Amino acid sequence: MSHSTAITDFDTRAFRRALGNFATGVTVVTAAGPSGRKVGVTANSFNSVSLDPALILWSIDKRSTSHEVFEEASHFAVNILAADQIDLSNNFARPKEDRFAGIDHEQGAGGAPLFADCSARFQCEKFQQLDGGDHWILVGKVVAFDDFGRSPLLYHQGAYSMVLPHTRMTLRAEGQAPSSHFQGRLQHNLYYLMTQALRAYQADYQPRQLCTGLRTSEARMLMVLENDAGLSLNDLQREVAMPAREIEEAVANLKRKGLIADDDGRVRLSVKGVDETEALWSIAREQQDKVFGQFSAEQLETFKTVLKAIIQM
Repeated sequence: MSHSTAITDFDTRAFRRALGNFATGVTVVTAAGPSGRKVGVTANSFNSVSLDPALILWSIDKRSTSHEVFEEASHFAVNILAADQIDLSNNFARPKEDRFAGIDHEQGAGGAPLFADCSARFQCEKFQQLDGGDHWILVGKVVAFDDFGRSPLLYHQGAYSMVLPHTRMTLRAEGQAPSSHFQGRLQHNLYYLMTQALRAYQADYQPRQLCTGLRTSEARMLMVLENDAGLSLNDLQREVAMPAREIEEAVANLKRKGLIADDDGRVRLSVKGVDETEALWSIAREQQDKVFGQFSAEQLETFKTVLKAIIQM
């Protein structure tokens, strides 16, 4: 049975806990004042307001020492964090003399700091400041944005979380009639069956992989490097089967994250990269066991033999 708390019994801690049931994304909002002082605060109060004009909002505690800079600044930036940016979130959530020390960033509109490898970024001109009780509500007019497509970091009931597809969206209904796609000649077309099988496999696997905050290309590269002392860019292109431009971009991103290093022209995993790769392989093993657990060892060996033979053709 649900329990309603009357306003006469109002308790701020209970109210905060109740609000915590609403899962949100996590952002770091940044700005730079006329003097050049930079500020950044972790906030989950970000929300959209309007498409035309393009307006967003967020709120800041009136007691925050950073508010003075946000009030003076002409612009601010909203960095929507990706699933692997918990450390960045914590860095700007805790009291610290210089929160930007050792944090790579670039300057956006009005000098507002922008971070790499986010899920998305919004550069905003300050549009309006509204009184919101013990917070100031800051409304920004979006002047530029970046959509990196990385799985976002979530916050729910005081803990970090991540996006996964709902089970009702991934499980097939019991007793579902056979699809017409597998009737007639298509049921005997091996290429069609292979592509459909791959699509079904990825529907559950790929979102879990993306929740690490890595793009598919970056995750694939780490897993290829797992057992190698080092690979050249040409070797990587052969192993991961991606365009050279994507490989170069993935290498640059992974270097910036400290997951790989360049060793005399050959790419190798760092200590941090080994740990990240183990997590990727754990996700891969769980998915493989889930999908192929219903088959015998003999069936799987035959399946692998067929796949390897096709690959070597």
